[in-house]
Amino acid sequence: MTSREKALAIARAAEAKKAGNVVVLDMEGITLIADYFVICHGQNAIHVRAIADGVEEDLAEKGQVPSHREGYDAARWVLVDFDDVVLHVFLAAEREYYALERLWGDARRLELEALPEG
Repeated sequence: MTSREKALAIARAAEAKKAGNVVVLDMEGITLIADYFVICHGQNAIHVRAIADGVEEDLAEKGQVPSHREGYDAARWVLVDFDDVVLHVFLAAEREYYALERLWGDARRLELEALPEG
């Protein structure tokens, strides 16, 4: 599975859990942290955890297991590190405050609606 395919699989798994405003940022050439960031938000702490859990379960079925996860207990900003793709699941207010989409404004966004299911 390529980094791009993994990012799209993560985004679609988050959407399946009704994550808000799922955004995929292409980070290649911008940072060494990861090739892609997937950013989304949940309505409350339970929803944030459900999104993170759902993505992990869906990706595990595809043979992809995260190397690291943090923020799960507080569930204000859960980061799930799949090495070349990092999932950020925020509470809506936390997402607005940290504004990763603005911080990494040079990154190209992948438009999920325009891409075929895969």
